[in-house]
Amino acid sequence: MKSINVLAPKGFVIVDTIIGTLNLFQLANQFHRRKLGSKEDLFSIDIVGLSKDPIAYNNFFTLVPTKTIEEGRSPDLIIIPGIAGNQEKNIRENKALVNWIRDQRIEKNAEIASLCRGAFLLAETGLLHGKSCATHWLTHDKFQQMYPEVKLIPEKVISEDNGIYSSGGAYSFLNLVIYLIEKYYGRETAIWCSKVSEIEFDRLDQNQFVVFNGQKDHEDAEILEVQNYLENHYSEKISVDQLAEKTSTSTRNFIRRFKKATNNTPIEYIQRLRIEAAKKKLESSTSQISEVMFDSGYTDNKAFRTIFKRYAGLTPLEYRNKYNREMAFA
Repeated sequence: MKSINVLAPKGFVIVDTIIGTLNLFQLANQFHRRKLGSKEDLFSIDIVGLSKDPIAYNNFFTLVPTKTIEEGRSPDLIIIPGIAGNQEKNIRENKALVNWIRDQRIEKNAEIASLCRGAFLLAETGLLHGKSCATHWLTHDKFQQMYPEVKLIPEKVISEDNGIYSSGGAYSFLNLVIYLIEKYYGRETAIWCSKVSEIEFDRLDQNQFVVFNGQKDHEDAEILEVQNYLENHYSEKISVDQLAEKTSTSTRNFIRRFKKATNNTPIEYIQRLRIEAAKKKLESSTSQISEVMFDSGYTDNKAFRTIFKRYAGLTPLEYRNKYNREMAFA
């Protein structure tokens, strides 16, 4: 029998990512037994902590680990749940857990999956160096600042890199668990679990859920001024040379500073502001898509559609039909 260890870290853990994971794997075991006429589960499942002491989460829930990291046998799969709040503090409190995860991968070749912001604990092990990773879109800037050596793929719901998995934000962790069930139990079991749980199958993109607010958590005051200017003039025709003049630097140096501060080039930043404005209008009005396009600063329908889908994951029409209440109930 294979073994899954669902970790119970210290800190502000998103309890749903533990409970939801346990429920789905138990469901997979149930279907697997029925399908094969077997009495044995494919996976044993344990909640593993630094101790067996009850852990109080969010002032509402108490969870009791079934095993400690010293007691658990070598797991085939380790699940790191989502963990919110101050990530530096979370890492300090779970240093022993981080070291154990690293050892299980290096010495026992365990596979590892991080859910949502559990990616911070996974990245702290060093196992993601040079590898791809997904996490919640709200924490992309912080994650890139702390782990620049990791290849963050912000648009993806699921990332897989040689036995190391990660998921996008919030309840998209369910999509990764279904993905893992398909890998270990087979597609039939995964489809059955997704239908019983009513989880959308094969969802791979989280772009449509991203709300772009601009990356302003930096100390470059001149770049911040440019960002504020762009928020008020994004629909106008603006050149990078014009923006560089506002900082009294060369265009090349301005682009370098802007990218360092915001993780976007100036052109990417303008595009994201324009698309965010278009999304809001598509959500709240019945304007023609061409009108939304012009109001957002675009004059070419093909370019608008291409850029919109790049950042929103859907075409403008698909986005309006999905998120505009009047359209959804028409």
